Amino acid sequence: MKVSIIRRSWVTFSAYVIGTYASLLNCFRIVGAENIPQEGGVLLASNHISAYETIFLPWAVIRHYPMRMLWAPAKEELFRNRLAGALFSSWGAFPVRRGRDVRAGKTINELLRDQRVMLFPEGTRHKDGTLGKGNRGVGKIIYDTRPAVVPTVLIGLNRWKFPGFGQKASVVFGEPLDFSDLLQREDCKQTHQAIVDRIMDSIAEILKREGAYVGQD
Repeated sequence: MKVSIIRRSWVTFSAYVIGTYASLLNCFRIVGAENIPQEGGVLLASNHISAYETIFLPWAVIRHYPMRMLWAPAKEELFRNRLAGALFSSWGAFPVRRGRDVRAGKTINELLRDQRVMLFPEGTRHKDGTLGKGNRGVGKIIYDTRPAVVPTVLIGLNRWKFPGFGQKASVVFGEPLDFSDLLQREDCKQTHQAIVDRIMDSIAEILKREGAYVGQD
């Protein structure tokens, strides 16, 4: 997908403004950005703990890869205000309806041919940091599009207040996952669930390594 240099410049500029707040006025730690492939379709599959992830996660990526887009599906309620919707869209966000959204699904599949896309497999935000179960729909997307999948972990952002200073948070990018065995299986619900389960297991391992794992009761 071709994106104008004006738009890419705007996204990079915005990311650096956000990054100044995140990393200079606060302490936003970025680990493992070198694990994000430079070329091809890339899916950043992250845990979901804060509404601000779609702002700070792009900064973590664009800091290392300036002038690149990071696309993000976002709930359609965020676009009801025309000004806010235009701003979110300019950053690479696009609306998704609750439930099955065929149009958004097609958009994600098209983007994953050669772009970076962030998704939250849990679907639901867990403000307490609990790691939930992954939605098999994400597994279906991966089965169909075969992108590089980078398990991504956000820590501490759910405790941030705005405005705030000296707050700590982290994003950790794991190594791309290998699904070669699962992609040889039948295209069915069980395979899709196995794919997303592998992602969630990897996210859990990173959280445990960072001392931030919170499992479901």
